[in-house]
Amino acid sequence: MRPRPRPPVNGRGIFSGTGLIVTALAATVVALLVPLWSYADRQDDPASASVLSARTVTTPYGPLSAQDRDFVTKVRLAGLWELPAGELAQRKGTTPAVRTAGRHLVDGHTSLDAHVRTVATQLGIALPNEPNEQQKQWLATLDTAEGQDFDRQFTGLLRLAHGRVFSLVAQIRAGTQNSLVRDLADDANATVLDHIKVLEATGYVDFAALARDLAAAASPVPTPSEVDPSAAVPVEPSAAVRSAADPSAGQAAQDQAAQSQASQPQTSPGETVSLPPATSSPPPDTNSP
Repeated sequence: MRPRPRPPVNGRGIFSGTGLIVTALAATVVALLVPLWSYADRQDDPASASVLSARTVTTPYGPLSAQDRDFVTKVRLAGLWELPAGELAQRKGTTPAVRTAGRHLVDGHTSLDAHVRTVATQLGIALPNEPNEQQKQWLATLDTAEGQDFDRQFTGLLRLAHGRVFSLVAQIRAGTQNSLVRDLADDANATVLDHIKVLEATGYVDFAALARDLAAAASPVPTPSEVDPSAAVPVEPSAAVRSAADPSAGQAAQDQAAQSQASQPQTSPGETVSLPPATSSPPPDTNSP
């Protein structure tokens, strides 16, 4: 004799085959609709969307973003104060290592500034012609410092500045879609890394203080007024620094000046100089054919 079927238990219908299918379908619909509602709630207003699109422009070298333009400006600003700081180190540094670091800054930013002006011209990015206010204060500090105090101030300020820009260079290099900006980031990366190494080689870097300063958020500093890239003044070493870096060139200039002075007639006060009569060419031979 077969056992009698058990009557259904109230409340277990949802676990039947049909109930499970209906429940799964309902969950799928909810999963599809909730993200759509959430996305609609997060939509920016049309004005914000237009601002975002306006900040990225199309160029023959790839899209140019606001971050790309800001990076080009920062590379220019770095050269406007770091090259003069390097000149001060060449003149005031008390150790060969500090003077060597200064020479690397001068050479590196002379080349990098030429590159950034070329990129700015091709991309139509305006450039500043003077350092910002914070950079001017740093230069003023270095200008008044003397002896080992100068060595420490120079190394500390420049190592901090290079540490901050190093991460920015890596960020731009990793994400830019513009080939000119990418090449500039490669150049800047090599230059900044070289400067970091020669600054650390001076032995004056306080790494504990450096870590604290890099961890602190840098205060934003307004960018000075900008000009068309064609009007950007090249960042180049002064004549005195060029002569110090190349003594043979300076000696050649002195020799040339001495020769020029020796070739001039020597006179005493009140004495007049009579010049030799001009020589004339012989008359042409009329008998020649």
